[in-house]
Amino acid sequence: MSNAIGFQCHDHNVCMTTLLADAQDQCTALGLRLTPVRRRTLEILLAEHRAIGAYDVLARLAAEGLGTQPPVAYRALDFLVKAGFAHKIEALNAYTACVHPGTDHTPAFLICRACEAVAEADTALNKGRLGDAARAAGFVIERTVVEATGLCPDCAGGAAV
Repeated sequence: MSNAIGFQCHDHNVCMTTLLADAQDQCTALGLRLTPVRRRTLEILLAEHRAIGAYDVLARLAAEGLGTQPPVAYRALDFLVKAGFAHKIEALNAYTACVHPGTDHTPAFLICRACEAVAEADTALNKGRLGDAARAAGFVIERTVVEATGLCPDCAGGAAV
């Protein structure tokens, strides 16, 4: 069963505070450093429920005096992706905060083509038609990237099915 987060109403301050605290706790437990630039980059991603490009992140970091060169943003984003705090949305060449950090999950992304809001749904790697096809072919799935484009409930006028 999938559980999408991103298109529902929620307390965004609690969402951000909780995910930032979880990230800090995980970094401490794993011996990783959530540097000021990495933390601010995660805050920027968490502030939106949409995908954000690296240069948009860089512009915000630069405005706050945290770096002006592209490697600053790319290194922070790379760290966040590898640590499981963010995901790269391949279709948009952009990044979004992970809403299930610290859990072993296989995300699927629902991307609104109008407002670029992104909802992360948790899927099962070896279930459904893809899992059936892989088993039939004797193939072991190690990684999937599932990105669906459409309209979020707000952009669809509340008529989303």
